[in-house]
Amino acid sequence: MRDFLLNALATLFVTIDPIGLAPIFAVLTTGQPTALRRRTGTRAAVIAACVLVAFALIGERLIGFLGISISAFRIAGGLLLFWVAFEMVFGRRTLRKTVTTETLTGEDEGHDPAAFPLAVPLIAGPASISATILIASHAPGLSGLGGLLVIVLLLVGACFLVFQGADQIDRALGRTGRTVVTRLLGVLLAALSVQFVADGVLTLVGLGSTTT
Repeated sequence: MRDFLLNALATLFVTIDPIGLAPIFAVLTTGQPTALRRRTGTRAAVIAACVLVAFALIGERLIGFLGISISAFRIAGGLLLFWVAFEMVFGRRTLRKTVTTETLTGEDEGHDPAAFPLAVPLIAGPASISATILIASHAPGLSGLGGLLVIVLLLVGACFLVFQGADQIDRALGRTGRTVVTRLLGVLLAALSVQFVADGVLTLVGLGSTTT
């Protein structure tokens, strides 16, 4: 159980990346009054939590309904997470998010960023949704699933706290700090994604168990 929870915490922390969302939130909410910024951060956290909890509870059944085996999804999800890790290590993910942020703020100054892009896809994006389904698929019983849900809520709560202090966090880390943290988390995510692919391949060819 402990190993499962630690793996879930590490994987979701890297894919959600609460600290990395601080400068993005600051840019998306530029010009908003303090009270409105807080409400925006709260709505974004609530929406993202609902999305991730829903996929944790019904994600495996959903892909089963679509005729996709969990082993195939582990491989696909692992490859997706590896691409995210690649972007993090080489700085492309931050650049892509920055471009998206600038596009939104430039095209529609009245846009409410709580649901899009803060909740989806910045918090509950393809990588974190895939990771949530993969982890939930081999949760050790209801207690493990409950632990996963608690971790999801804690990490989304961390995003909420980051949003409240976005300006201070961004200034404290600085450009160098953000770069170092992003690279280190990218390497960790790369290793975790390779493990997902390996588990999926072993199960798919009948050499591994259906749960890990």
